[in-house]
Amino acid sequence: MSQIGQKAADEQRRMILLMARYISLIFTPFYLPMMGLIALFLFSYLSMMPLAYKIFVLLTTYCFTVLLPTTLIHLYRRYQGWSLLKLVSREGRMVPYAISILSYITCFYTMNAMHFPHFMSSIVMAAIMVQIICAIINQWWKISTHTAAIGGTTGAVVAFSLIIGFNPLWWFCILIILAGVVGTGRMLLRLHSLSEIVGGFLVGLFAAGATVMMV
Repeated sequence: MSQIGQKAADEQRRMILLMARYISLIFTPFYLPMMGLIALFLFSYLSMMPLAYKIFVLLTTYCFTVLLPTTLIHLYRRYQGWSLLKLVSREGRMVPYAISILSYITCFYTMNAMHFPHFMSSIVMAAIMVQIICAIINQWWKISTHTAAIGGTTGAVVAFSLIIGFNPLWWFCILIILAGVVGTGRMLLRLHSLSEIVGGFLVGLFAAGATVMMV
C-alpha cells in the first residue's frame, strides 16, 4: 500500500473510531428513563397532559437519572485519579453502578412523593432493575450497559404496548437499529465483545419488560 493510501486508511479508521466514541456518549445508558417517558408522552393517555407538565417531568427525571449520577461518577473518578479505561473495566464499574442505582432509587421515591402517574415511576423502577441485574452479572461477566439500556427501553415499550394497546412496530424497529449501531460502536472501541453486547440487550429487554408488566 502506498504512503498516501496508508494515510487515507488511517484517517478513515480514526474517523470511524471518533464516530463510535460520539455514539457511545450520546446514547449513554442513563437515558433509558428519558426515552421511556418520551414514548409514554407520545402513545399513552399521558399525551393529553400540558406541555409544561411534560417538560417538568422530563427535567426532574433528567436531574436524577442523568445529571446526578454522571456528576457523582465524574467526581469519584477524579478523586480516585482513574483513567476512563479504569472506570469502564469490570472491576472499576461497581462504584458507578452503586451511584447510578442510588440516584435512580432517589428519583423513584421523588416521583412517588410528587404523585407522578404510576406509569412514569414504573419506567424508573424498570431502569433500577436493569442496573441491579447488570451489576450482579458484572461480578463474573462484563456485559454492555449501553445495549442493556436500549434493550430495557425496547422491553418497556413492548410492555406498555400490551398494557395500553398501541402498535410498537416502528419504535421496535428503531430501537433494534439503534442497538446495532451502539453495539457496533462499542465493539469498534474494543470495550465489549459480541456476546457482551447481545447479553446486555437481552438482560435489559427481559428485565425491563417484566418489571413494567408486574409493577
